[in-house]
Amino acid sequence: MRTIRLEGDAVVPDFTSCKTLGDSVASALLGPAVCLSWFDRAQNRESPAHASECHGTCEVPGYVEYAQHRGGALRVVCGEGDFVFCYRPLGEFADEPSG
Repeated sequence: MRTIRLEGDAVVPDFTSCKTLGDSVASALLGPAVCLSWFDRAQNRESPAHASECHGTCEVPGYVEYAQHRGGALRVVCGEGDFVFCYRPLGEFADEPSG
């Protein structure tokens, strides 16, 4: 999984702004994409919830492993890991007409 680090003036200190920035980076690099998982250090929250609980001392956090096993291609890290977002390109699902 490719990692992009956003640091300095590009990083804003809240979840919503960093998520919006991450979405923009993912869209620019992957085209239409979906955020598979995320981590918020200050709130000690992750999605999917509790993904890291069963990992104990593993090197890879649960939210990253979750994304890796579901086609995750891009990890966007804001600041010093304050927020992390993992993305997958939509690929063939991007242009499906709604039924």
